[in-house]
Amino acid sequence: MLRFLPVIVEVALLVFCLIDCIQSDSDRVRNLSKGWWLVLIVVLPIAGGIAWLAVGRPQTPRTHVPWRSTQTAGFPEHERPRRYGDDASAEERRRAEERRSDDLHEQMLRDWEAQLRARDQGASDTDRPGPV
Repeated sequence: MLRFLPVIVEVALLVFCLIDCIQSDSDRVRNLSKGWWLVLIVVLPIAGGIAWLAVGRPQTPRTHVPWRSTQTAGFPEHERPRRYGDDASAEERRRAEERRSDDLHEQMLRDWEAQLRARDQGASDTDRPGPV
């Protein structure tokens, strides 16, 4: 088993470096272009992988926010990304759609209550004994 340890380490290094290089942003890779790093890692697995880790891998963390003033998930309201667009007409359209949906649900509830009342009224009429 100890005989296979260098092969396992080499394959693990190759796979890790390939995945890391592929997932890195092209504009943040150092010293060579991303394509050349991939070729180097594949052709020279040990030397290419070590070179990638030492001098090619991006130094800054991969996670960053798309807006520049904050680096946290809790951002001020004026920087919050808008879901429906930035203009007032899109916001008004969204509110109108919400009002229409609410009105439709209210009408459905009123219809359902009327059906239940009619069913209860019909059931109570059949329960009464008729004139004998």
